[in-house]
Amino acid sequence: MTDPLAFAAPAPKRPLPRTRTEALRQQLADEIVSGALEPGTPLDENELARRFGVSRTPVREAIRQLAASGLVMSRAHRGAVVALPTPRELDDMFRAMAELEALCAGLCAVEMTPEDRRQLQALHERMGQMMRDGLRDQYAAANDVFHGLIYTGTGNSYLAEMALATRVRVSPFRRAQFRARGRLAQSNREHEAVVQAIMRGDRQTATEVMRDHIMIVKDAYASVSLRD
Repeated sequence: MTDPLAFAAPAPKRPLPRTRTEALRQQLADEIVSGALEPGTPLDENELARRFGVSRTPVREAIRQLAASGLVMSRAHRGAVVALPTPRELDDMFRAMAELEALCAGLCAVEMTPEDRRQLQALHERMGQMMRDGLRDQYAAANDVFHGLIYTGTGNSYLAEMALATRVRVSPFRRAQFRARGRLAQSNREHEAVVQAIMRGDRQTATEVMRDHIMIVKDAYASVSLRD
């Protein structure tokens, strides 16, 4: 199994996402969620391609992915514009995510292999150091790996696929949570509760604390969006 610490290692001076499409998607998602790109703003493929120095192909794919997250609305023959999910739609997305991840954490408590448990614990400890060093971007990247380990640790590939697909849709909002004051430390404490429950084989507690964790993420995002 791939060492998760490789993904959570200290980033180079100018960290780059794995693909141009991912770089574009993350940048545009951050600008939309932060309000730098307001609802209704047209997303012109040619203009974005010039801005980022790429062809239209990764721009088109990034816009397609953003549309799947509810951040962009594609209009037939009229291009794409910035859109945001309604508060009800976003709440529904987070609640679905909370139930899926709670199920995953509960299954990990009884199904995760000893090696996977060691990797989860090691990554959690590494993230604790990132938190203490104030490395927000590295912590956010490692956070994706942390939750990915919990998906695969279920031993249920279909459930892992569903959880990952839902996470992709919610990811711009989950990333925004880390702008909330004190969120890194709080997130690390919540992860500690999840990890310890999994290590003990306590399925009920793992389920409950993971569900609570995701709903706290939702509230953290709400506090940031209201502040902004």
